[in-house]
Amino acid sequence: MKKATARMKKSGSGQQAEEATPSQMIDARIEELKDWRGEALARVRALIREAEPDVVEEWKWRGVPVWECGGIICTGETYKSVVKLTFARGAALEDPSGLFNSSLEGNTRRAIDIHESDKIDEEALKALVRAAAALNMSAKASRSKK
Repeated sequence: MKKATARMKKSGSGQQAEEATPSQMIDARIEELKDWRGEALARVRALIREAEPDVVEEWKWRGVPVWECGGIICTGETYKSVVKLTFARGAALEDPSGLFNSSLEGNTRRAIDIHESDKIDEEALKALVRAAAALNMSAKASRSKK
């Protein structure tokens, strides 16, 4: 099993820290879950990467996978009975397929709670990811013009 912690590596001139990358830490989280949650997290990760090839994976807040492109697209938290994809600016996104089913009351974020028996609407999820990335990039472009 891959470790999601920093490792020490010996070199000729002493010891040098070798940090695991965010992608390696996400790999380790998926592997350590060993159940449907790991499978669901791996599947949504693959869909996010398909939808937005320039996505950057991060590992924030002591153990939360984060996907960014011009800003945070979404996070992927795992709980006992749900995998939660929280879209940082989800309230500003069109959701014609009705994927958002959690955190609906706020003015900014929206989330998708995925339960064990749920089937992911892959095309709708990829459309949301693309829309979130486009929103981030347009906001970033607006800020740079000022």
